[in-house]
Amino acid sequence: MSQKHIVLTVTSDANYDQRMIRICTSLHNAGYKVTLISRTFANSTPLIEQPYKQIRVQQSIGQGKLFYLTYNLKLFFILLFMKADVFCAIDLDTILAVYYASRLRGMPRVYDAHELFCDIEEVASRPKVQKMWQWIERHTVPHFKYGYTVNKSYVDEYRRMYRVEYAIVRNATILKPLEIPEKQVRYVLYQGAVNHGRCFDQLIPAMKQVDAQLIICGYGNYFTEAQRITEENGLQNKVIFKGYIPPKELPEYTRNAYVGITLFVATSRSNELSLANRFFDYMHHGVPQLAARYPEYENINREYEVASLLDDITPGTIATALNKLLNDTEYYHKLQQNCLEAREVYCWQEEEKRLLAVYERLFAERGN
Repeated sequence: MSQKHIVLTVTSDANYDQRMIRICTSLHNAGYKVTLISRTFANSTPLIEQPYKQIRVQQSIGQGKLFYLTYNLKLFFILLFMKADVFCAIDLDTILAVYYASRLRGMPRVYDAHELFCDIEEVASRPKVQKMWQWIERHTVPHFKYGYTVNKSYVDEYRRMYRVEYAIVRNATILKPLEIPEKQVRYVLYQGAVNHGRCFDQLIPAMKQVDAQLIICGYGNYFTEAQRITEENGLQNKVIFKGYIPPKELPEYTRNAYVGITLFVATSRSNELSLANRFFDYMHHGVPQLAARYPEYENINREYEVASLLDDITPGTIATALNKLLNDTEYYHKLQQNCLEAREVYCWQEEEKRLLAVYERLFAERGN
């Protein structure tokens, strides 16, 4: 039997997308030929070598409707003539190209629904933009029989909206041996996209009442505003912005952090039902964290208490919770020990089995 070729399409930077690095590596290790198609950014660095093939689409338009139109057109023509056995669209960003190319070629397609795209903050806050994406979603998703998403809440939503039955493939971290270092400098870490709705308006002012630095590793649409809030509060020496950190370097920041931050404002259904990558990253490094009391975090915390969950997100409640984690040694060590137990269960080695099962089912049902 010939080696099956899976082509995955994203709009993210392939060098920094840890989720896609995990997925593509697992598919490659399982014996598939894998190609990841991504885009260039103005500040893109050369592609980091991976065991799978990578293609970058040259893209001078960086954002907006024209970006999605031109990028999907370029993707469509690439896919139309590329030798492959299945196309996988990552979120709605690339779904039109995958949908039409696979239809014209009579090929199977997979939808990787990382989130409830139409309900994310950047989309839901703009009604006209949201209507456009809702049309795209209604037009395409029901025709993607095969797919997966990151938690049960999202599975339930896609079933309710489009009567599709998707698998759960959590964004869990790869389980690796861990030695927790002695943390002489206690800092609070936020890692991930610095986007609107990630509670920087509340988190940064809260640091006035906390005897520790906040280190922010990441970049996004709220980066400049978060810096402005920091300056307004006179916290330039207490809130440190690191910008993008390459995936190979980020674990060093995580491993040495004392507390992690996983906070979202529930201004969208996607945020409320989310289960962020960083939640597992902190867990896997034995780092207790502060998180919002949303369904998916509460479900895991009920089984393994690894986080201090907030019922309401204000500077005062954040400061109180952080100070408890920083100063209550018994409580901190209890959460830390729970992290060490939970990481054995919530790990990529378990999640990749579900990922591979999606493609095994697809090829089995198609008889090849």
